[in-house]
Amino acid sequence: MTALVLDGKALAAKFEADMRERVEALRTRANGRTPILATLLVGADPASATYVRMKGNACQRVGMASRAIELPESTTTAQLLDQIAELNANPDVHGILLQHPVPAQIDERACFDAIALEKDVDGVTCLGFGRMSMGEAAYGCATPKGIMRLLEHYGVELAGKHAVVVGRSPILGKPMAMMMLGANATVTICHSRTQDLAEHIRRADVVVGAVGKPEFIKADWIKEGAVVVDAGYHPGGVGDIELEPLKDRVSAWTPVPGGVGPMTINTLIYQTLEAGEKALA
Repeated sequence: MTALVLDGKALAAKFEADMRERVEALRTRANGRTPILATLLVGADPASATYVRMKGNACQRVGMASRAIELPESTTTAQLLDQIAELNANPDVHGILLQHPVPAQIDERACFDAIALEKDVDGVTCLGFGRMSMGEAAYGCATPKGIMRLLEHYGVELAGKHAVVVGRSPILGKPMAMMMLGANATVTICHSRTQDLAEHIRRADVVVGAVGKPEFIKADWIKEGAVVVDAGYHPGGVGDIELEPLKDRVSAWTPVPGGVGPMTINTLIYQTLEAGEKALA
């Protein structure tokens, strides 16, 4: 079987080219103004700093602007909430990203939920999740929304299929399941404590690995012809799924790296552009 490679890196580059044209058209209509993404980084975690820098670079590539705000490790919940309120009130800021995770003393959920719905381009608020789950207008959480855009572009049909999502995080597993349900898939949500996990996965037409453990999902758990989406990334360039033995017997798969990751960042920028178009129209 020749499997379809769901190449997120190539697709993100294609979408960036499309977005550059939209940004230029918007700049012309809006007297030189452009969408702006504000990024909030609390503390000095090297991986988080890298992710924030990558998002700023992606903005630059499509002609948008970013505003990087760095706060010390000692920042309190109240101080972070004040910063978010300031960004909510700033008409020149169209999207707000609070980089996860934040230091332990901060109430991360309270800070996520303080982001205005119209600027929640990373799709992290409870209100945004609820609206998305009910089929109402909201920006989707960036990684699962990126996966949905990837599947749609490559023509992977979800309607009527059995999808198994392994992972239940509020910014990946849960919204992924809701988005697939909204696309008329039958969805099973599993996690690291699910009994008989392998049997659930063997029945899946589509498997999404979002459990956060390297190669936790074994190749022999996945049936012939399934679609495999690996949302994990760990040292050594491996994901949550044991991919190498699957490449000749599944119908489609996402490489690690180069599959889901580029589409996560691309979706954040895409949704910031949408927010800018609404605000600057």
